[in-house]
Amino acid sequence: MTDNINTNSFQKQKNKEEMKKQLITFVLMIGFTIFAFAIVATNAMDKMFAIPLLLIMALVQVGFQFYYFMHMKDKGHEFPSVMIYGGVFAAMLTIAALVAIVWW
Repeated sequence: MTDNINTNSFQKQKNKEEMKKQLITFVLMIGFTIFAFAIVATNAMDKMFAIPLLLIMALVQVGFQFYYFMHMKDKGHEFPSVMIYGGVFAAMLTIAALVAIVWW
């Protein structure tokens, strides 16, 4: 009986911490989105600086999506992780090849 209570309380604490992390990540992603809209709407930055900054913020948001909201950090998600990372690798390889062909 005591083990069941300890396990249940541990699971509740774990779920609470997970929800806290997801909420913080969600707020950060909303902040990044608002910041990106502000950069574009105000034309406050030079395009040579704004475009790479926007791309970096987009990559950070994709990382947050994969890691937290698609649960890629959890056990039992190894196969989907391999498939997604393989797809990202194939996309990067394709983009690199197309850039090399255009610049050749």
